[in-house]
Amino acid sequence: MQVTIDENSGFCFGVIHAIQTAEDYLRDHHELYCLGDIVHNNEEVKRLARLGLRVITQEQFRELHDTTVLIRAHGEPPLTYQIARDNHITLIDATCPVVLKLQQRIHDFYCNPDKKNWQILIFGKKGHAEVVGLMGQADNKVIVLSSMEEINKVDYNRPSMLYSQTTQSLEQYYQLIDLIRARYEAVGHGDMFHYADTICRKVANRAEQVVEFAKRHDTILFVSGEKSSNGLYLSDICRKANPNTFLVSHVDQLQDIDLSGKESIGICGATSTPMWLMEEFKKRL
Repeated sequence: MQVTIDENSGFCFGVIHAIQTAEDYLRDHHELYCLGDIVHNNEEVKRLARLGLRVITQEQFRELHDTTVLIRAHGEPPLTYQIARDNHITLIDATCPVVLKLQQRIHDFYCNPDKKNWQILIFGKKGHAEVVGLMGQADNKVIVLSSMEEINKVDYNRPSMLYSQTTQSLEQYYQLIDLIRARYEAVGHGDMFHYADTICRKVANRAEQVVEFAKRHDTILFVSGEKSSNGLYLSDICRKANPNTFLVSHVDQLQDIDLSGKESIGICGATSTPMWLMEEFKKRL
């Protein structure tokens, strides 16, 4: 049996930076609060918990005073920073630079007096940490579109600006753009619709890489946390390229998968999947 780990899999830059920042702090202080899971992978969260990283909710954050809290790569809305100032909380801001740039773009657009009548649209997953942070840049006066079916939320008699959560599917984003543009043109307001391509290319390029990797192996083990939007998206792409794809999150699941007779097994993962976890799967195999 030949087992190969996809060299393109593993953490994206933003997650690497956030985890490295947490580890650097914990080496000297042994405990650090993190607002939400630092990454959508339970095995990595457990590893960091053993080092002293304590995951807290927004409600718990509001009760803290005079301590230090890490902001993960997903970013946070302005309200979080205001609470930190009021409660004398020191923030270690590990927001991904790509997300930070998008937050600033939405904030600047919302504050532009010439855009007061415009609708701000975001293609993303409702309730996702990044989307919550993006909405906060416009005082939550945002229309979140999570599927093609939700385009009826848009008022096609008002101008709109569409952005995307950075980890969304590039293909689905442009499908959504075409649908909204067609609706505007149908009512004679084609010039009222505008959009910005704000999808991280590290994520977008992974789809093509995953397809090529999946085709080269008999069986694919796609390693991802259950809460990872990127993992669900990429594993679906992987399964379309190779139907013999199994979505797994921890090595004990291998006992439920029949791999007898398989000569080539490929292991790959999401941008939220640690390389050490994929190596554990290879070792167990």
